Amino acid sequence: MDKLLRRSWVKPLLFGLCLIPLGLLGFRAASGGLGANPIEACNRFLGDWALRFLLIALAVTPVRELSGWNALARWRRMLGLFAFAYVVLHFSSYVGLDQFFDWRAIGREIVKRRYITLGMLAVLLLIPLAVTSTDGMVRRLGGRRWRALHRLVYVIAPLGVTHHWMMVKKDITEPAIHAFILAVLLGWRVAARLRHNGATSNRKAAACSAPQSSSPLS
Repeated sequence: MDKLLRRSWVKPLLFGLCLIPLGLLGFRAASGGLGANPIEACNRFLGDWALRFLLIALAVTPVRELSGWNALARWRRMLGLFAFAYVVLHFSSYVGLDQFFDWRAIGREIVKRRYITLGMLAVLLLIPLAVTSTDGMVRRLGGRRWRALHRLVYVIAPLGVTHHWMMVKKDITEPAIHAFILAVLLGWRVAARLRHNGATSNRKAAACSAPQSSSPLS
Protein backbone atom coordinates (compact mmCIF):
# COMPACT_ATOMS: atom_id res chain seq x y z
CA MET A 1 0.00 0.00 0.00
CA ASP A 2 2.84 2.37 0.81
CA LYS A 3 4.32 1.85 -2.66
CA LEU A 4 0.93 2.49 -4.23
CA LEU A 5 0.59 5.80 -2.35
CA ARG A 6 3.93 6.92 -3.79
CA ARG A 7 2.72 6.64 -7.40
CA SER A 8 2.81 9.89 -9.36
CA TRP A 9 -0.93 9.85 -10.11
CA VAL A 10 -1.98 9.71 -6.45
CA LYS A 11 -1.38 13.42 -5.78
CA PRO A 12 -3.57 14.75 -8.64
CA LEU A 13 -6.20 12.15 -7.72
CA LEU A 14 -6.24 13.36 -4.12
CA PHE A 15 -6.34 16.97 -5.31
CA GLY A 16 -9.39 16.17 -7.43
CA LEU A 17 -11.11 14.37 -4.54
CA CYS A 18 -10.62 17.42 -2.33
CA LEU A 19 -12.49 19.51 -4.92
CA ILE A 20 -15.54 17.24 -4.94
CA PRO A 21 -17.32 19.16 -2.12
CA LEU A 22 -17.07 22.36 -4.17
CA GLY A 23 -18.53 20.57 -7.18
CA LEU A 24 -21.32 19.22 -5.02
CA LEU A 25 -22.03 22.69 -3.65
CA GLY A 26 -22.13 24.13 -7.16
CA PHE A 27 -24.52 21.40 -8.30
CA ARG A 28 -26.84 22.02 -5.35
CA ALA A 29 -26.80 25.75 -5.97
CA ALA A 30 -27.60 25.32 -9.66
CA SER A 31 -30.37 22.80 -9.03
CA GLY A 32 -32.00 24.68 -6.17
CA GLY A 33 -30.94 22.11 -3.61
CA LEU A 34 -29.76 24.54 -0.93
CA GLY A 35 -33.18 24.91 0.65
CA ALA A 36 -35.12 27.95 1.77
CA ASN A 37 -31.99 29.80 2.96
CA PRO A 38 -29.31 29.12 0.36
CA ILE A 39 -26.81 31.61 1.79
CA GLU A 40 -26.85 29.99 5.22
CA ALA A 41 -26.73 26.53 3.65
CA CYS A 42 -23.71 27.51 1.54
CA ASN A 43 -21.91 29.04 4.50
CA ARG A 44 -22.48 26.03 6.74
CA PHE A 45 -21.56 23.57 4.01
CA LEU A 46 -18.19 25.27 3.51
CA GLY A 47 -17.59 25.49 7.24
CA ASP A 48 -18.38 21.81 7.74
CA TRP A 49 -15.89 20.80 5.06
CA ALA A 50 -13.24 23.15 6.41
CA LEU A 51 -13.48 21.38 9.77
CA ARG A 52 -13.51 17.94 8.14
CA PHE A 53 -10.35 18.65 6.16
CA LEU A 54 -8.67 19.97 9.30
CA LEU A 55 -9.50 16.76 11.16
CA ILE A 56 -8.35 14.65 8.20
CA ALA A 57 -5.04 16.51 8.17
CA LEU A 58 -4.64 15.90 11.90
CA ALA A 59 -5.37 12.20 11.38
CA VAL A 60 -2.55 11.70 8.88
CA THR A 61 0.23 11.17 11.44
CA PRO A 62 -1.68 8.67 13.64
CA VAL A 63 -2.81 6.69 10.60
CA ARG A 64 0.70 6.75 9.15
CA GLU A 65 2.32 5.51 12.34
CA LEU A 66 -0.32 2.85 13.00
CA SER A 67 -0.40 1.55 9.41
CA GLY A 68 3.22 2.04 8.41
CA TRP A 69 2.10 3.92 5.27
CA ASN A 70 4.83 6.56 5.45
CA ALA A 71 3.83 8.01 2.07
CA LEU A 72 0.80 9.57 3.76
CA ALA A 73 3.09 12.24 5.19
CA ARG A 74 3.49 13.60 1.67
CA TRP A 75 -0.18 14.61 1.52
CA ARG A 76 -0.55 16.17 4.98
CA ARG A 77 0.47 19.64 3.79
CA MET A 78 -1.95 19.57 0.87
CA LEU A 79 -4.80 18.48 3.13
CA GLY A 80 -3.97 21.27 5.56
CA LEU A 81 -3.97 23.81 2.76
CA PHE A 82 -7.33 22.55 1.54
CA ALA A 83 -8.63 23.00 5.09
CA PHE A 84 -7.40 26.60 4.94
CA ALA A 85 -8.94 27.09 1.48
CA TYR A 86 -12.34 25.94 2.69
CA VAL A 87 -11.99 28.17 5.77
CA VAL A 88 -11.32 31.15 3.49
CA LEU A 89 -14.37 30.27 1.39
CA HIS A 90 -16.46 29.87 4.55
CA PHE A 91 -15.26 33.25 5.82
CA SER A 92 -15.79 34.88 2.42
CA SER A 93 -19.35 33.57 2.13
CA TYR A 94 -20.13 34.99 5.57
CA VAL A 95 -18.58 38.39 4.83
CA GLY A 96 -19.80 38.72 1.24
CA LEU A 97 -23.02 36.77 0.95
CA ASP A 98 -24.38 36.91 4.48
CA GLN A 99 -23.22 40.36 5.63
CA PHE A 100 -22.69 42.06 2.23
CA PHE A 101 -19.34 43.48 3.39
CA ASP A 102 -20.99 45.50 6.15
CA TRP A 103 -17.88 45.70 8.33
CA ARG A 104 -19.64 47.51 11.18
CA ALA A 105 -22.27 44.80 11.37
CA ILE A 106 -19.57 42.14 11.17
CA GLY A 107 -17.69 43.80 14.04
CA ARG A 108 -20.85 43.85 16.16
CA GLU A 109 -21.49 40.18 15.38
CA ILE A 110 -17.94 39.23 16.38
CA VAL A 111 -18.37 40.96 19.75
CA LYS A 112 -21.94 39.82 20.34
CA ARG A 113 -21.86 36.17 19.24
CA ARG A 114 -19.24 34.04 20.92
CA TYR A 115 -19.22 31.34 18.26
CA ILE A 116 -18.33 33.97 15.64
CA THR A 117 -15.60 35.30 17.94
CA LEU A 118 -14.09 31.81 18.19
CA GLY A 119 -14.44 31.25 14.45
CA MET A 120 -12.66 34.51 13.62
CA LEU A 121 -9.89 33.66 16.07
CA ALA A 122 -9.42 30.29 14.38
CA VAL A 123 -9.21 32.00 10.96
CA LEU A 124 -6.56 34.43 12.19
CA LEU A 125 -4.48 31.65 13.73
CA LEU A 126 -4.64 29.61 10.53
CA ILE A 127 -3.13 32.37 8.40
CA PRO A 128 0.48 32.05 9.65
CA LEU A 129 0.28 28.28 9.25
CA ALA A 130 -0.79 28.62 5.62
CA VAL A 131 1.80 31.32 4.90
CA THR A 132 4.63 29.18 6.33
CA SER A 133 3.59 25.95 4.64
CA THR A 134 6.23 26.12 1.90
CA ASP A 135 9.62 24.41 1.97
CA GLY A 136 11.28 27.81 1.76
CA MET A 137 9.56 29.01 4.94
CA VAL A 138 10.54 25.81 6.74
CA ARG A 139 14.18 26.55 5.90
CA ARG A 140 13.88 30.20 6.92
CA LEU A 141 12.26 29.48 10.25
CA GLY A 142 14.25 26.36 11.01
CA GLY A 143 12.67 23.03 11.80
CA ARG A 144 12.24 23.63 15.54
CA ARG A 145 10.55 27.04 15.24
CA TRP A 146 8.44 25.85 12.30
CA ARG A 147 7.15 22.87 14.30
CA ALA A 148 6.47 25.08 17.32
CA LEU A 149 4.44 27.48 15.15
CA HIS A 150 2.44 24.71 13.54
CA ARG A 151 1.44 23.33 16.92
CA LEU A 152 -1.12 26.13 16.82
CA VAL A 153 -3.27 23.61 14.98
CA TYR A 154 -3.93 21.99 18.37
CA VAL A 155 -5.55 25.27 19.41
CA ILE A 156 -7.27 25.93 16.09
CA ALA A 157 -9.01 22.55 15.87
CA PRO A 158 -10.76 22.84 19.27
CA LEU A 159 -11.75 26.41 18.37
CA GLY A 160 -13.29 25.14 15.14
CA VAL A 161 -15.17 22.31 16.85
CA THR A 162 -16.46 24.66 19.57
CA HIS A 163 -17.48 27.23 16.94
CA HIS A 164 -19.49 24.55 15.14
CA TRP A 165 -21.08 23.22 18.34
CA MET A 166 -22.16 26.66 19.55
CA MET A 167 -23.53 27.60 16.13
CA VAL A 168 -25.87 24.59 15.92
CA LYS A 169 -29.09 25.21 17.79
CA LYS A 170 -30.92 21.88 17.55
CA ASP A 171 -29.28 18.73 16.22
CA ILE A 172 -25.79 18.48 17.70
CA THR A 173 -25.06 15.06 16.20
CA GLU A 174 -22.49 16.27 13.69
CA PRO A 175 -20.65 18.61 16.10
CA ALA A 176 -20.57 15.78 18.63
CA ILE A 177 -19.01 13.45 16.06
CA HIS A 178 -16.38 16.06 15.20
CA ALA A 179 -15.67 16.62 18.90
CA PHE A 180 -15.27 12.88 19.47
CA ILE A 181 -12.88 12.51 16.52
CA LEU A 182 -10.85 15.48 17.74
CA ALA A 183 -10.73 14.07 21.27
CA VAL A 184 -9.42 10.75 19.92
CA LEU A 185 -6.77 12.47 17.79
CA LEU A 186 -5.61 14.75 20.60
CA GLY A 187 -5.63 11.83 23.04
CA TRP A 188 -3.44 9.86 20.67
CA ARG A 189 -1.03 12.80 20.42
CA VAL A 190 -0.79 13.11 24.20
CA ALA A 191 -0.20 9.37 24.58
CA ALA A 192 2.47 9.44 21.85
CA ARG A 193 4.22 12.36 23.59
CA LEU A 194 4.15 10.55 26.93
CA ARG A 195 5.58 7.39 25.35
CA HIS A 196 8.32 9.45 23.69
CA ASN A 197 9.20 11.22 26.94
CA GLY A 198 9.20 7.92 28.81
CA ALA A 199 11.49 6.30 26.26
CA THR A 200 13.85 9.29 26.41
CA SER A 201 13.97 9.14 30.22
CA ASN A 202 14.67 5.40 30.13
CA ARG A 203 17.56 5.89 27.70
CA LYS A 204 19.06 8.62 29.87
CA ALA A 205 18.71 6.48 33.00
CA ALA A 206 20.31 3.51 31.25
CA ALA A 207 23.19 5.69 30.08
CA CYS A 208 23.77 7.02 33.60
CA SER A 209 23.66 3.57 35.21
CA ALA A 210 25.92 1.91 32.66
CA PRO A 211 29.44 1.10 34.02
CA GLN A 212 31.98 3.65 32.90
CA SER A 213 35.07 2.29 31.22
CA SER A 214 38.28 3.21 32.97
CA SER A 215 40.62 5.65 31.35
CA PRO A 216 43.72 4.10 29.77
CA LEU A 217 45.76 6.75 31.64
CA SER A 218 44.49 5.79 35.10
